[in-house]
Amino acid sequence: MTESKPRIFIHTNERQWVGALVSRHSLVRNSAHADRFDVEILFTKDHPFLRAREGQPFLRGGEHAIWRYDNLQSFTPLRFMPPEKMGYQGRALVIDPDVFAVGDVWELLSREMEGKALWCRLRSGTKGRTGGLASSVMLLDCAKLRHWRCEQQFGELFSFDRDYMDWICLRAEPSETIGRFEDEWNDFDRLTPKTKMIHNTKRQTQPWKTGLPVDFTMARKKVKPLNPATWLRPFKRSRSLDRYQPHPDLRQEQLFFGLLRECVEAGVVTEEMLREEMRQDHVRHDAFEVLARTPKLAARVAA
Repeated sequence: MTESKPRIFIHTNERQWVGALVSRHSLVRNSAHADRFDVEILFTKDHPFLRAREGQPFLRGGEHAIWRYDNLQSFTPLRFMPPEKMGYQGRALVIDPDVFAVGDVWELLSREMEGKALWCRLRSGTKGRTGGLASSVMLLDCAKLRHWRCEQQFGELFSFDRDYMDWICLRAEPSETIGRFEDEWNDFDRLTPKTKMIHNTKRQTQPWKTGLPVDFTMARKKVKPLNPATWLRPFKRSRSLDRYQPHPDLRQEQLFFGLLRECVEAGVVTEEMLREEMRQDHVRHDAFEVLARTPKLAARVAA
């Protein structure tokens, strides 16, 4: 039997739909081997089990939280669906809708996996220092992930048999089955000459959201009573999270809008679609002005 093409899965919801379309475009336009892989978008609206849990409590970080289907990141459980979609065979890459290719993704898709079930990188901050892994970009050997059952395992969050943070940080996966690729394949808000895929992971500064009312809930951080540096944190956060802020790196804004400009020119994103996304506060209201002032990208993106 001929092995199927590797497939890249971009998981998204309505709030990040434009990001997913731009992400797909970036993967194809920046690869010299785009004919050797497929790209599929996993959309939350196509998976009713996610909506069915609206308003129900689930286990997150050892505490009970409430599941909101319209949350900015309600697509994250779909990270664990690609092996099923691939019939538990072949190779897949799964990425967030705010991840954009700068280099040739085929370098990652075709690399030797050394017998590992998946490859990823460490998370940033405290979670990374304690071994938490970033499942936002994962290279998967689907035949080695037959225990991944997305809908069933999502349901276990609500019976309190599975913790969301353990799931999303891959803590239940045997460490010997996980390889670590270079951070540049999931570069967190950093664009350097080495960057292969940039991830606008800081939600408050995503370049296509600037100026919009914030539509997500930040994870709660405990205030340590003996550490004065944390005393004002809740107040500072409540003030700073009213609106999405400009990205501190203008080049990253120009990268996204340069890619979006190509999508509009190709009809992948129509002006009518973009205006509707603006009306729903999914895309910044000055998007057309930003597009007009954004320089065209080179034939191949370079940092």
